[in-house]
Amino acid sequence: MTLYLASTSPARLMLLRSAGIEPVIVHSHVDEPATVAAAEAVSGPLATPDMVALLGRAKAEAVTRDADGNPLDGFVLGGDSSFELDGVSQGKPHTPERATARWEAQRGRTGTLYSGHWLIDYRGGVPRAATGGVARATVTFADNITDAEIAAYVASGEPLWVAGAFTLDSLAGAFISEISGHPSTVIGLSLPLLRDSFAELGVSWTDLWNRPGALGPAEL
Repeated sequence: MTLYLASTSPARLMLLRSAGIEPVIVHSHVDEPATVAAAEAVSGPLATPDMVALLGRAKAEAVTRDADGNPLDGFVLGGDSSFELDGVSQGKPHTPERATARWEAQRGRTGTLYSGHWLIDYRGGVPRAATGGVARATVTFADNITDAEIAAYVASGEPLWVAGAFTLDSLAGAFISEISGHPSTVIGLSLPLLRDSFAELGVSWTDLWNRPGALGPAEL
């Protein structure tokens, strides 16, 4: 079975690969700010869980063919993540100044990472069913992170392009003192939630394993 990942996130790709799944990458080209603005124009400000659910679904539904223009035959997964601190959603900071301010504000504190998913059963080239959900995990940052460490991390460029200005699976991992929830949720998508979503569509998680590391000795 083929899983089409409607995302170019290296973290989501890494998570799926480590879980034994080699997805087909398809860029959704969703304009995220415009999508959120359109929804808020109708319903008012979105809470962070609603926002990531909206964007995850929009990304999955935007993919109707693979990168070569061929019809889909498999499952399409869209996802989005956002970190919330003091009730405010923290997107990608984009600039060193914003990234520095974020780290100064979250040092020694706890916030919540929300990860939204939407999974479409596209077997046979026709959307047959879909399901999704939002996973959450709390993240506590060390209280002894120095200004020099923040400056060095921001200078690496890594936090500029990730939600909340941090990563668990790379350079910022040493600055995170505690997580409540599944670590994969913080990295980019919740593997337990994704497994449950496939089960809801009648698919066993192990049937998706298509990487050598996930195969038994008799299959290698």
